[in-house]
Amino acid sequence: MKYINLSLALLFGLFASSCTDNDGQKYLSDTSFKLENVQVEDQVSLVELVNVNPEGTINLLFSEAINEMTTSKGISLLDAKDKKVSLDIAYSEDTKTIILLPRKALAVHSSYRLVVQPTIQSKSGNNLFSGKVVKIATGEMISDKFPRITDDELLNLVQENTFKYFWDYAHPTSGMSRERISTPDIVTTGGTGFGVMAMISAVERGFITRQEAAVKVNQIASFLNNKADKFHGAFSHWIDGNTGNTLPFSEFDNGADLVETALLFQGLLSARAYFDSNVAEEVQLRADITNMWEAIDWNFFTRGENILYWHWSPTDEWKMNLPIRGWNESLIVYVLAASSPTHPISADVYHQGWASGPAFINGSENYGIKLPLGPKLGGPLFFSHYSFLGLDPNKLADQYANYFEQNKAQTLVNRAYVIQNPNGYKGYSQNSWGLTAGDGNKGYSAFSPTNDEGVITLTAALSSIIYTPEESLDALRYFYYKMGDKLWSNLGFIDGFNLTANWYATDYIAINQGPIIISIENYRSKLIWNNFMQIDEVQKGLQRLGFTGF
Repeated sequence: MKYINLSLALLFGLFASSCTDNDGQKYLSDTSFKLENVQVEDQVSLVELVNVNPEGTINLLFSEAINEMTTSKGISLLDAKDKKVSLDIAYSEDTKTIILLPRKALAVHSSYRLVVQPTIQSKSGNNLFSGKVVKIATGEMISDKFPRITDDELLNLVQENTFKYFWDYAHPTSGMSRERISTPDIVTTGGTGFGVMAMISAVERGFITRQEAAVKVNQIASFLNNKADKFHGAFSHWIDGNTGNTLPFSEFDNGADLVETALLFQGLLSARAYFDSNVAEEVQLRADITNMWEAIDWNFFTRGENILYWHWSPTDEWKMNLPIRGWNESLIVYVLAASSPTHPISADVYHQGWASGPAFINGSENYGIKLPLGPKLGGPLFFSHYSFLGLDPNKLADQYANYFEQNKAQTLVNRAYVIQNPNGYKGYSQNSWGLTAGDGNKGYSAFSPTNDEGVITLTAALSSIIYTPEESLDALRYFYYKMGDKLWSNLGFIDGFNLTANWYATDYIAINQGPIIISIENYRSKLIWNNFMQIDEVQKGLQRLGFTGF
């Protein structure tokens, strides 16, 4: 073995000594001419492209300008039977990119191989350092399903159609928002809070009049104040829209739900601030909202400890035993509990309760993005939506995080995970992303990078527009123009889809529809943020908890 190694060393030494300086320079120069990437629309890879548009062009990005005379025999696209696909070839202006245009659209859900030979040369005479074989798997045909309109018109259309869920399908007796389209008498407290904020947005966009909205909010506030069950001032998750009686959410969850109550009052307090005139409907709704707001005994839900508890049952009391610890969607609970003019919690409850969770401080880096708070890979995206429909995260900070940076980081980690697509699901891409709670082909679940079943939930990317406007607008355009025949309806976008399972949602959910309208409005005008953040009690609550930047 030593003899072989010595011989190899001598041979290598002889080869090296026989190379002139010019030969060495040429070798180094040759290695600089490379195929850097292959791209089809939003997908980029040198290994495999999946679920690509069969009508898309194939772009080959090189490190140097190409000698066009060497490309025709150096590139081929082969189908699953190794038959060559007829191609037209074009070049970018700097001739660093070869653009392949199949003369016929590729077949849907089919496999191809792009073969790039090392015989291609650069204009400076360098040979391609190495050849490549890139796998390409096509998905559905994705030509535009609707005529192109401006982004502003598209945002308006999305808000208007989505708003119909809260207006056309509101419960006739209570005016509250149905949990789902398929649950005619089950209304939801948190979803109703979202619906009220959606109505404010609808007034500003001219979908309804101010008086129409005031009458509807007055109906909701009157029903909640006079008919709905209350538990130490808090409301249940589900309510019978006819009677106001509590409908159990689960076996022991048949009483107060403090998180849903906070989401409801995020909307009701926004309405109290917005409807500030002396007309009868607005005077009455303000009185009803104030009465209910001051009646919530937030301190009761501490059980004498420095933490808030999620549930209380009139039959089972604290049996659910679920403390509200961060990081999740519930920051608004602590802010409102500290903002109460009658039963405010102390700052200790916030710092020793909310900020004490094992998944609160994160600080890890994923995909080059540092995530200040939350569980591994950030969790579902509703964490960054629900509390920040009223709370303005811009510049909002405390000793734990800057909340715009936190929510933007979570969104970008979520998107980066989908683009990486470690499980190889169909339909994941730079434009088709977003994992959060919603319906899936196996039922409702809180989808996230650590609970990934191939389901894209549309509210995830769309409601993130306040953090990632460019990426969310790209997703919006893709969902509407490229997949609109499957995803779009008179109620806006469906809840979600799973292309791997060939499944599309058939139901709509209030807590997913609402953030779409409200987040788009905050992105466009900051309307809801401005109304909520100027409330005196909210200002005092944020001060009490040590927040800055509001």
